[in-house]
Amino acid sequence: MAGLLKDRSQCPFEDKWPCMRPIILKLLKQEPVTQAEWQDLFYSVYLVCMWDEKGAPKLRDALKEDIMDFIKQAQQRVLAHQEEQALLKAYITEWRKFFTQCNYLPTPFRQLESSLAGKTGLSIQKRNQPEESLVRKMMLDSWNQSIFNDIKKRLQDSAMKLVRAERNGEAFDSQLVIGVRESYVNLCSNATDKLQIYRVHFEAAYIETTEAFYWIKAPEQLQAHGVEHYMRYAEAKLREEELRAQKYLEPNSTSVQLLTDCCVRVLVATFKPAILAECPRMIRNHQTDKLRLMLKLMDRVPEGVAPMLKDLEEHISSAGLADMMAAVDVITQDSEKYVERLLDQFRRFSKLVKDAFDDDPRFLTARDKAYKLVVNDATVFRLELPSRQPPGAGAPPPVVVNTKPNNNNNGSPESKCPELLANYCDMLLRKTPLSKKLTSDEIESKLRDVLLVLKYVQNKDVFMRYHKAHLTRRLILDTSADSEKEENMVEWLREVGMPADYVNKLARMFQDIKVSQDLNQQFKEQCRATIADSINIKILNAGAWARGSERVTVSLPLQLEDYIPEVEEFYKKKHSGRKLQWYHHMSNGTITFSNQVGRFDVDVTTFQMAVLFAWNQRPLEKVSYENLRLATELPDPELRRTLWSLCAFPKLKRQLVIVDPPAYSPKDFAHDSRFWVNQEFAIVKNGKLQKRGKINLIGRLQLSTERSKEEDNQCIVQLRILRVQEAIIKILKMRKKINNAQLQTELVDILKNMFLPSKKMIKEQIEWLIEHKYIRRHDDDINTFVYMA
Repeated sequence: MAGLLKDRSQCPFEDKWPCMRPIILKLLKQEPVTQAEWQDLFYSVYLVCMWDEKGAPKLRDALKEDIMDFIKQAQQRVLAHQEEQALLKAYITEWRKFFTQCNYLPTPFRQLESSLAGKTGLSIQKRNQPEESLVRKMMLDSWNQSIFNDIKKRLQDSAMKLVRAERNGEAFDSQLVIGVRESYVNLCSNATDKLQIYRVHFEAAYIETTEAFYWIKAPEQLQAHGVEHYMRYAEAKLREEELRAQKYLEPNSTSVQLLTDCCVRVLVATFKPAILAECPRMIRNHQTDKLRLMLKLMDRVPEGVAPMLKDLEEHISSAGLADMMAAVDVITQDSEKYVERLLDQFRRFSKLVKDAFDDDPRFLTARDKAYKLVVNDATVFRLELPSRQPPGAGAPPPVVVNTKPNNNNNGSPESKCPELLANYCDMLLRKTPLSKKLTSDEIESKLRDVLLVLKYVQNKDVFMRYHKAHLTRRLILDTSADSEKEENMVEWLREVGMPADYVNKLARMFQDIKVSQDLNQQFKEQCRATIADSINIKILNAGAWARGSERVTVSLPLQLEDYIPEVEEFYKKKHSGRKLQWYHHMSNGTITFSNQVGRFDVDVTTFQMAVLFAWNQRPLEKVSYENLRLATELPDPELRRTLWSLCAFPKLKRQLVIVDPPAYSPKDFAHDSRFWVNQEFAIVKNGKLQKRGKINLIGRLQLSTERSKEEDNQCIVQLRILRVQEAIIKILKMRKKINNAQLQTELVDILKNMFLPSKKMIKEQIEWLIEHKYIRRHDDDINTFVYMA
């Protein structure tokens, strides 16, 4: 053991370096090294570091000197090439050989690194953190300080020129640029930021030259070929530059995104106004491919899509309203044509959004917003609701109804769309030529279409009121085309979010009809046979059916008057304490009309029947208007409407009643106008007189009187007032205290499925509730309301 110990001075650096140096040079030059030489190098490094106090620093300095000499020789070999591609090729070759040795040469010098680390007091690396090789760092730093710094500018410029040449369509070896990038990435010895040199130099140069290239090319393309061609050019170049960046820039960095952002800024953002200026024209002309491309480009730019959304909204609203105005003569006369045109618009606008914008949710929202303006516009159709309540109309104060889409408070009329939608539903569900020519599936499809439009209607309460009126008519007159469809429609209304209390009332009407049918059957079984065959009663719950307080007086024919006591007596036995109210304007019957031409069955309203029976005992006499009024006891408006329906029924070529002098409207009837039964009345089919037949004169008169229509509209207003009050109380009960802005927001959210309350209506109902001490203003803030229990 003692024989192995030597004095450190016996293995000085000077003795070992001469035999170590040739092996080191061979490794640098990538020349073959024998196993014995490799092992001797390990042993010599160990001896120098362990047995010579100053051996490690000397060995480091000598090694660095040889590395620098090798690098200078490599630099000379690189600079011997003047042509750019040859220079890059030579540099990459030298760099790759050198970088390969950066992984091998440090291996025999681990003892040197340990010795230097110990003497300089460097801390031990933490567990799981790779130890940085001092020799490898020295090699990379030496390359960076000498050859790289000297020719870095030439390398960058040459690489960028090659990329520029590729952009101009020239071919070259892409590995030349990739090799330069790799040297930038691998040269950095900074453990905390390995990409520092690459980012500061190569990445910055690449982005800068790209930006400079397109600053020149892009305006030339736009000026020479116009916006449409330029959009295709910009999109192609963006895709091209993204692919090129993935090839030439460091993949595991933010470089590709930075380059893409730069290209978007230069190619798209700079020319955003010019590109967007073409959007309205493209939308008008349905240039869907170009719009799709525009969206693709504008989606890359901050706030790029917002102007497109605005352009789409303006197109849909203006085109939709213009389309309605162009067909105003047709659609104002036919609710079917009106609804079909609305649906056609919706399909066209939806197709535009799908084809041009791939049903992007932002553009679907813009479509819905604009289409809602069309549906709720009051230019073509107006529903004139009363602006103020009639005198003595109860507690709530006068209110101006305004639910026009712009929601200003000028008392503008509402759209008549909900009423027309209800009329169209009635045409589909009633026995009409339209419903008869359609299959069950087609009717269902069209009803679903109505519900689609209804989704955009702001004042759904109007639709429900008219739909209920039509349903009442169909159920009472037994004119429903399909009872199953009727009940399905109620459930569909529930599914699309119509208020539950509205829908529940409709469901009760069907239950009432079934109960009434049982009562009617029992009545027929108990009364005399002659009555049973000629009368059909409907006893209904006023709560679900009543359309208003109006009951029209009329002097019934004796044949009908006889039945009333018997029906009332029968009902009293069934339900004591209940009162029957007779709604004659909701009743109808069939009379047989005979003259010299033939015999006809005529379906008439009770009012028409009362008028016709005035001639029952004097069929050939001419009766004055005044005498008819005394005989029927009908109010003047109803008598005029009823007589007009008998004198000018649109489907008849020969009218049932003739008037003298001739009249062109019900207002033309004077007190001395004379009426008589047309003894030549007949049904004409295909130009031939029919001796037998049946005609329905009920038409659309049933269930609507002049006063009841006004009352309906007033009821809509009254109900809205109560709904607003109810919702305000509901919100304040829950919140206890709330400011005005939040109250209005929550109020609209609650009521939006029924109607859109105007700001004036909300304000007036708040004042009414404060006056009647349901709520109060906060002591410290007049815009805050507090619930009073």
